Amino acid sequence: MKIVSAAEMREIDRITSDRFGVPSPTLMENAGTAVAQLILEEYPSARRISVICGKGNNGGDGFVVARKLHQAGREVLVLLLANPADLRGDAAAMFQKLPVTPTIANSSETLKNTRPAFSADAIVDAILGTGFHPPVSGLYAEAIEAINASTAPVVAVDLPSGADADVMGHQTGAVCRADVIVTFTAPRPAHVFGRLTDGSTLVAPIGSPPEAIRSSLGLNLITGPDIISLVRPRPPDSNKGNFGHVLVIGGSLGKAGAAGMAGISVLRSGAGLSTVATAKSVLPTVAGFHPEVMTEPLEETEAGTISTRALEYGRLDALVKGKNVLAIGPGISRNTETAQFVRTVVAKYQTAMVIDADGLNAFEGISQNLHGTNLVITPHPGEMARLVGRTTAEIQRDRLGTARTFAREHQLTVVLKGHRTLIAEPGGEVWVNTTGNPGMATGGTGDILTGTVAGFVAQNPKKTLEAVLAAVHMHGLAGDIARETMGEHSLIATDLLTALPEAFRRIRASVNDKFVRIPA
Repeated sequence: MKIVSAAEMREIDRITSDRFGVPSPTLMENAGTAVAQLILEEYPSARRISVICGKGNNGGDGFVVARKLHQAGREVLVLLLANPADLRGDAAAMFQKLPVTPTIANSSETLKNTRPAFSADAIVDAILGTGFHPPVSGLYAEAIEAINASTAPVVAVDLPSGADADVMGHQTGAVCRADVIVTFTAPRPAHVFGRLTDGSTLVAPIGSPPEAIRSSLGLNLITGPDIISLVRPRPPDSNKGNFGHVLVIGGSLGKAGAAGMAGISVLRSGAGLSTVATAKSVLPTVAGFHPEVMTEPLEETEAGTISTRALEYGRLDALVKGKNVLAIGPGISRNTETAQFVRTVVAKYQTAMVIDADGLNAFEGISQNLHGTNLVITPHPGEMARLVGRTTAEIQRDRLGTARTFAREHQLTVVLKGHRTLIAEPGGEVWVNTTGNPGMATGGTGDILTGTVAGFVAQNPKKTLEAVLAAVHMHGLAGDIARETMGEHSLIATDLLTALPEAFRRIRASVNDKFVRIPA
C-alpha cells in the first residue's frame, strides 16, 4: 500500500472523480460510512455521540457520520464550528441531509454554551483534515482544547485536527487527541511515522481504483494483501525439495543458541530444509535444540569460533552447493579470524545471503565490500551505525534516509530494524512494517528474524523483495500474537516460533478485512 502526501491525496481524489467517474459526493458518503461502521464496531456501548465539524470536506465527512449513526439508532449531537452559509460543495450538500438539528458555534462565546458536545459517550473529530497546514488558531483551536480536556474516546476523521499530514515526526501547535483514526484510500506520512494516536489508524477504501493511487515519495506500507500470495496453501503434491534449503553459518562458544534459533526459524517459516554449519565444539549443543535441523561441523579457533581453516580443501564449497540461501551471522562472534572468514564467504559466493549481527560487524570500516543484489542485510541501529561510521543516535534521527541511501549505494536490500522497521531495496523504494512491539526487545528475536527472512527467500527465489517483506511482517505479527498471552515483559524470542502458525492464519484471513489497521 502506497504512502502518499497530502497534495497527492488531493490529486488522487480528483483523478478518481474526473478520470474514473466516481462522483466526489460518493467518496464523501463512503468515507463517512466507514467511520460510522468503525464507531459502531469499536464503541457499541456509546449511545450519545457528538460529531464536531469544521466547514470543509472533513466536516462534510462528519455530517455523513452523524447521519449514519442516527440511522443506527444512536443519539447524535452535531456541532458545526462555522456559519452554515460558509459551507460549500459536497459539505454543504451533506449538511442539508442531516437528520438532526445541528448546534452552531461560530464564536468563542457561542462555543462556551456547547458543553454537552464534549460530554458525550464518544466524540468524532471532523474539524480539520489532510488539507490543513498548521498552526490552528481561533475557534478551531478552542474546540480542540475542549476535546482534549474531555474524557470521552475520540475518533478522528482522516487525521487528528491540527496535525500536518506530511510531518513524519513531532507535531507542533494544537493537535486534537485521538483514540482511533480512520483515514481513507492510502495513509499519509504522519499516519505511519507521526505517532498521532496511542490506538490504531485504520485505512478504509472509499472508491479510488489502484490506478489512481500514485506517489513520488517512494514509501509503502506492508499489508496482508501485499504478501498473501506467499502464504497461500500448498499444492497437494508438494515435497520438501520444493521449498528450498538454507545453510545457516554461525554459532560460537557461548552463542550456540543464536544459530540454533535461526536454524529452526528457517523451518518454522516454511522452508523445506535447514542446515546449521557451526564451530565443531558447539555443534552438539546446536544439534540438541531441534532434531529437524541438520548440522555440519566447521574448523574452529582456540576461542571456539569458526576459523578460516573451514575454507580449506573445498569443505565449505561442498556445504554451499545445493543451498538456496546462506544466513550468516547469528552467534558467529567478533573474533578477528572469524570476521575474515565472513568477509571471504560473502565475497566468494553468489548465492542469496541474509547477513545479520556479527556477520555485519565484520564489515565495520569496510562496508564498501558489502555490495550485490544477492545480499539482504538486517542491522539494528547500532550495527547500521558501525557500517556507515556514524552514531546510533544519528541513525535514529534519519532512519529512512540511511536505509535508502545504503541500499542504493550498495545495491542490496536493507532491513533496518526498530519501531517501524524499514525495508529498502536497491532502487530506493522503501517499505514500512508496522507489526511488532516492545516485548520483542529481547535477545534472540533478531536471530529468529534472520532465519525467517532466509526461509521465505528460499521458498521464493524469484521474489526476493516480496519474501523479505513477508518475513519481516510475519515476524512482527508473531511477536504481537505472542504478546497476547505472554505480555511484553515475559516475552522471549522462542515464543515467536510458537506464534508463527497463527500469524500465517491471520494473514490468510486478512484478505477479508474491511480496513487496513496500522497499530500505534
